[in-house]
Amino acid sequence: MKNIFPALLLLMSSVAFSQSQPIAVASKPKLVVGIVVDQLRWDYLYRYADKYGQAGFKRLQKGYNCENTHIPYVPTITGPGHTCVYTGSVPAIHGIIGNEWYDRDSRSVVNCVGDTNYHTIGASGREGKVSPNRLLTTTITDELRLATNFHSKVIGIAAKDRGAILPAGHSANAAYFFDGESGNWVSSSYYIDTLPKWVNDFNAKKMPAKYAAGNWNTLLDIKQYTESTPDNEPWERPLRGEDKAVFPHMIADAVAKDPGALIGTPFGNTMTLDFARSVIEGEQMGKGAYTDFLAISCSSTDYIGHQFGPNSVEAEDGLLRLDHDLGEFLSYLDKTIGAGNYIVFLTADHGVSHSQGFNREHKMPAGSYLGDSLVKISSAFLKQKYGVDSLIERYTSMQLYLNYSSIKQHNLDANAIRHDLVEYLLTIKGMAKVIDLSQVATLSLPQPYREMFVNGYNQKRSGDIQVVYEPGYMEGFTKGSTHSAVYSYDSHIPLLWYGWGVKSAHDYSQTYMTDIAATLAALLHIQEPNGCIGKPIIGLMK
Repeated sequence: MKNIFPALLLLMSSVAFSQSQPIAVASKPKLVVGIVVDQLRWDYLYRYADKYGQAGFKRLQKGYNCENTHIPYVPTITGPGHTCVYTGSVPAIHGIIGNEWYDRDSRSVVNCVGDTNYHTIGASGREGKVSPNRLLTTTITDELRLATNFHSKVIGIAAKDRGAILPAGHSANAAYFFDGESGNWVSSSYYIDTLPKWVNDFNAKKMPAKYAAGNWNTLLDIKQYTESTPDNEPWERPLRGEDKAVFPHMIADAVAKDPGALIGTPFGNTMTLDFARSVIEGEQMGKGAYTDFLAISCSSTDYIGHQFGPNSVEAEDGLLRLDHDLGEFLSYLDKTIGAGNYIVFLTADHGVSHSQGFNREHKMPAGSYLGDSLVKISSAFLKQKYGVDSLIERYTSMQLYLNYSSIKQHNLDANAIRHDLVEYLLTIKGMAKVIDLSQVATLSLPQPYREMFVNGYNQKRSGDIQVVYEPGYMEGFTKGSTHSAVYSYDSHIPLLWYGWGVKSAHDYSQTYMTDIAATLAALLHIQEPNGCIGKPIIGLMK
């Protein structure tokens, strides 16, 4: 008895101590869900607010709303955007300078995730010849895997391969993306050798045809779309097979022939979030002893904006439907993971400009140039000046790459060529700035803009001359619209936090896309990605 008594006293004292303490909140969330909405401008949260329900965007806005979040680099496009969210870094460091760029070694344009060393898992096409190997740094998802000795599950999903792969990082369990040819969700042999049963089960349902069966009409009566221009404006581009860009869009036949056509409609986002449920269930995410991470990108908003422009009925309808789908998905998380057991952040990879036709109709500056035209006039100028053909090797992502082999062969001065080309291109109407990227750090620009060009310049991968259009001018889109500029319509994005450990507040202080990964690292008590330059959002921590 005397041997048991001290142990009994110790047990009683420990029980008394535990009862005197407050019940602790879970130290870490069971699941982190990152949602990047492709081409979601910040003002969209408010422009259509009267038509949003309570369960989607408005529910997320009841969390921590970073109202003044910007992108700190150029170009403001998909590949760099997704990468910066998850690395907390910028193209100068992580190396993803565009969706594609010119590789001087191979003398070819390379895709940001293209990799012929791997093949498609789940279909016979080329979609799976991809990997994250061009990404030079770790991601927050990599760091979570490292911090838990690879026990945490990390999966990225998106209709676009780059929207799934770059957020998932190097060490993910898998990244899944949509193969438009087969209509399947597929992966790359970089990650897995065969599709799990639950993916095959989802694919077997032939969901694209089911989503498209009812065609695409407006969610509400079309008369209610008062925030948009009338249907069928001349600057809108019809969908493939259509004569006019008007509702209803008869997409059923098009999707039956080409499942990839679904991604250009709001139902591509619906399918993505439905697939996200299958990921959670199939992988039992959020059910283990370690925090899991699901990275989702909703790509269809980008396709719709490019096709019809941001002021179209189609763009508004796509956002109203996304709001509904987000609400259902958040309710699903409440039911399966448990309210307060997961944390969600929602942001965007970039915004979008108004269509040129819309701008001109309302007496705002606008214009368009084609990259091929710039190459032709630049080459002609240099030939006249120096008497040599082919001094420009390639043009991509608004950057000219000089042909240094030809420059050396003809014993020309590269510095003089860059200077003369800058001076000449500045004479073109609609050109705001032409930058010799070798001198980017000394630009005479306001500090925020200068930093965006510095952050976007990677010495090994970027070109030699950067063209910068004036506000409202763009490259290649005489109809629809596009993005990539330094201006607020492309760089001001939403950032919403909701769930575990998140208080309710609107924060109007300056935050950047790069702060997301730093904040997650602080919340999860793990190392920030190795190229991270962002800072934790202090208000969210309190």
